[in-house]
Amino acid sequence: MRLLVTGAAGFIGSAYVRGLLARPPGQGPVHVTVIDRLTYAGNLANLDTMLDDARLTFIEGDIADDALLASVVPGHDAIVNFAAESHVDRSIAGSQDFVHANVVGTNALLQAATDSGVGRFVQVSTDEVYGSIAEGSWTEESPLSPNSPYAATKAAADLLACAFARTHGLHVSITRCGNNYGPRQYPEKLIPLFVTHLLEGQRVPLYGDGLNIRHWIHVEDHCRAVQLVLEKGEAGQVYNVGGGAELTNLALVEQLLAACGRSPDSVVHVKDRPGHDFRYSLDGARLRALGFTPRIGFTEGLADTVRWYRENRSWWEPLKDIAAKVAENRP
Repeated sequence: MRLLVTGAAGFIGSAYVRGLLARPPGQGPVHVTVIDRLTYAGNLANLDTMLDDARLTFIEGDIADDALLASVVPGHDAIVNFAAESHVDRSIAGSQDFVHANVVGTNALLQAATDSGVGRFVQVSTDEVYGSIAEGSWTEESPLSPNSPYAATKAAADLLACAFARTHGLHVSITRCGNNYGPRQYPEKLIPLFVTHLLEGQRVPLYGDGLNIRHWIHVEDHCRAVQLVLEKGEAGQVYNVGGGAELTNLALVEQLLAACGRSPDSVVHVKDRPGHDFRYSLDGARLRALGFTPRIGFTEGLADTVRWYRENRSWWEPLKDIAAKVAENRP
């Protein structure tokens, strides 16, 4: 199979590619083409163990570049689209990059897939397109009600994907997953931000009262779900990737404090984020019917994640230094 994976120098995409190339030979040969724009969260170090693998071709580029896609997409059997701007706080500060990557880019990729006769397409989305839910869990038929610019652009991309399935007959499936965690996540997201701050002896900022509830799943389980949908998902169908842990941000921080050997006074409560969704919860029955079961328990996965950041400071320290200089507007 010739597979095109976009955004694969990022956290989730690189984990997906590692899983693909580690598959036993009996599961069939695979060649992976990676397209990544290498924006601030795209890091070639995430692919460093694979760049010399003859089964991988890396292309630096923008999925909104029609000419690039016309030259790259033909000949691929399937596309998995991880490419996205994904940090809610950044989307609140300015949404233009999110519209470009998540809407314009996805549209260009869908059109190129249609023009080239690509057999399958998986659009990797997010539970945030549903908005917030006070009780119960979202099914795939729940209405889209995004509250942040990030979530709105992902919802727009999902609607485009469904439209290409209905109008052009493109075999596109959509996955919607909760919060991912694991090694190599850019240190602006909650878990790596807090872990690296705590390891450096800094205090950590917790929005509001910390009672917002999130659904957490290990990145490797998410990638297994995406692969299952690629292989067995129905055209035009949405699949919630459920089955992870639901807990408040405050409960999560308490676990991180314990894992890093820090006390509760390491937490600073800060003003809540505008439009902050209170609770996410996914009903994953449709995906379970395809045979999906998460393999990594949250306690085990979180301990392994903290251990990775503790042992790989050379990966994240330069990223935090760059982020600090940008925040301070220093050259």
